[in-house]
Amino acid sequence: MIQTAGAEGSVALGDADAAETIVATEMLPGRTSSERLVPAVRRLMAASGWKLSELAAVVVVHGPGSFTGVRVGVSAAKGLSEAGSVPLIAVSRLALLAGSVGDVGQTVHAVLDAGRGEFYYGEYVGRSCVREVLLSAQDVIVAASDALVVVCETRVAESLAELRPRLVEEPSAGDALPFAVARVASGEFDDAATLDANYLRRTDAEIFAKPAVPRPAR
Repeated sequence: MIQTAGAEGSVALGDADAAETIVATEMLPGRTSSERLVPAVRRLMAASGWKLSELAAVVVVHGPGSFTGVRVGVSAAKGLSEAGSVPLIAVSRLALLAGSVGDVGQTVHAVLDAGRGEFYYGEYVGRSCVREVLLSAQDVIVAASDALVVVCETRVAESLAELRPRLVEEPSAGDALPFAVARVASGEFDDAATLDANYLRRTDAEIFAKPAVPRPAR
């Protein structure tokens, strides 16, 4: 499992049938994911005596979050999936955040900082996604009033203080295990060839790109 969409990255090996379901894990401090990710995966696999081809799936948190971190994680997961000929599963970071309160079947609103005064917003019932969109602070307040709001960033909690959000820890790679187990059981996998990052908005390159100048007709 790979999670490089947040401020800190992490990788983990999970076994749903083991007494300790998270077999091994390693943190990727700061913005070092691109250099440390694949070596960390190799170390965990070697230390656990696992082979890539033995995995039930490669799992990646594909955003929303850091554009660079998401790209690194998705690219690595695709490469591992293809190299080991094992299925690929992508999980939303908002889903992990919503799932931090437990699979209780109630409506949960997960919110992450998107910068520029905007927020990544996800509405979930249990592990089922109702919607994920990019919203302003006021729109989040309207959408999530009188409901359970979960955040993992202090600045988001402060911006949405009137909602009295529950502040939890940043989701880690290991938190994706319950989602992965359910997806493996149902045979619901992603296509490595078509899987894209879950950005929920345009990149800076797209926002600031100059419009193409039309060529004169000949």
